[in-house]
Amino acid sequence: MKKVLFLICSAGFVLSCGSQKTDSKTQTTTVNTIPLDITTYGESITSAELKEDLYIYASDEFEGRGTGDEGQKKAVNFLKDKYIAMDIPSALPNNQYFQNVPLEKLGVPEVAFTINDKAYTNIEDFVSISSVQDGTLTASEIVFAGYGIEDEKYSSYKDLDVKGKVVLIKSGEPKDADGNYLITGTSNASKWSNFRQAFSNKRDIAKEKGAVAVLVYYPEVYDMAVARFGSASNNISLKEKKETMYYFLINEDLAKSILPTIETDVENKKIDLPIQLNYKNVTTDIVSENVAAFIKGTEKPDEIIVISAHLDHEGVKNGEIYNGADDDGSGTVAVLEIAQAFKMAAKDGHGPKRSILFLHVTGEEKGLLGSQYYTDVDPIFPLENTVVNLNIDMIGRVDEKHDDGDGNYLYLIGSDKLSTELHTISEEANNKYTNIEFDYTYNMDDDPNRFYYRSDHYNFAKNNIPVIFYFNGTHADYHKPSDTPDKIRYDLLETRTRLVFYTAWELANRDQKIVVDVITE
Repeated sequence: MKKVLFLICSAGFVLSCGSQKTDSKTQTTTVNTIPLDITTYGESITSAELKEDLYIYASDEFEGRGTGDEGQKKAVNFLKDKYIAMDIPSALPNNQYFQNVPLEKLGVPEVAFTINDKAYTNIEDFVSISSVQDGTLTASEIVFAGYGIEDEKYSSYKDLDVKGKVVLIKSGEPKDADGNYLITGTSNASKWSNFRQAFSNKRDIAKEKGAVAVLVYYPEVYDMAVARFGSASNNISLKEKKETMYYFLINEDLAKSILPTIETDVENKKIDLPIQLNYKNVTTDIVSENVAAFIKGTEKPDEIIVISAHLDHEGVKNGEIYNGADDDGSGTVAVLEIAQAFKMAAKDGHGPKRSILFLHVTGEEKGLLGSQYYTDVDPIFPLENTVVNLNIDMIGRVDEKHDDGDGNYLYLIGSDKLSTELHTISEEANNKYTNIEFDYTYNMDDDPNRFYYRSDHYNFAKNNIPVIFYFNGTHADYHKPSDTPDKIRYDLLETRTRLVFYTAWELANRDQKIVVDVITE
């Protein structure tokens, strides 16, 4: 990493660094100010250094950085060594850069499951899709709750008590006689038809209403669930976060043995069928690590700006290394360069007013696990003191939508979801310094990809912390062994990284912290 000499001159952030002149008649003192040019620090972020780091970080030596694997251990040590070399301390006591994240690799649970004295077989008839506490369950009936929706325009739970009950729900959402969706009032489906969002929302609603087990009939995704949860190869969860409610996907035969009319039926009803369940997890404990470095604020040290990226990728599959150069090697090296720029400023006496946490999280590919551990289990700094999370996940490539231009674009997601100030600051920083074309396609509430929920910023956003997710979109090499460092556009990676730095600089140095002023559902 290169060093920069003492800097002067500015673009909007004025510091007192000039000479003093005294008027002998009035004995008043005037301070001549020389503005600080933060672009000198921004320009210390270079494509050459980004490339140098990424060719190491996304090399075969790191074996795809699979969560908990040997390659991931090499990755976290690489990050630690970089911060030590930059003289940026850890955010943790005793200068320990690693926040240990206890995980468990889930095998196929041992489940004895009978309905009306008929035994059903795990994987063949049903799939457990969450890490559940070991236990037994006996019930005399099953409650059918239709689509399992709770919305201001439609409720499956109206006048229905499911506390302590086993609940059966199905996928989809209701339509009117004209074929329009009741919730949207149009031919366009709502979030309740989107798998990524509906699947978890329906589960959470049933849990909030006190259900002890939920059986979901979702035939469109059953085979996908079997592939994911039918073996131990890819299923990892936080050790601390076992669910108390059983949540099973069931196949068509099992669903229709409970309710033969389930395809067309939406009316709530109680079904008198005795059910017995005995559940035992088969797990292996593993430990992974978040990496946390820290620059303490000069004036408001208790207010924290979090700049994050996930350090993991897909590891090795079928003998092939998934290098993850864009996902998320690009974000990882970007955070390193941003940290270096802030450190250079601090050495020159221009440290940020607010503290900055450089957070590299593990297990994103396994379900946002490292960031969930940070926010839900063991935040290093109180969440109420956290001002914002700027999350970088894939910023080194060009997607198909933009491949016919110069690539000077970036998807921004979440900037206006909780704070209008954050959105304004983001736009102003870009207009002033980088002039990137911002694409808000994936920020729309009806975005079918639901990217807002799919990277680590979401664990901050769900805790009412404003976020921005920086993203270049998916491409032909997304989640493939071919996502290699030779395909990165380092010129774009440089500009996009500088953007995050300039945005973070303004957030860290403005007089008042941004406020949450957007009401969410």
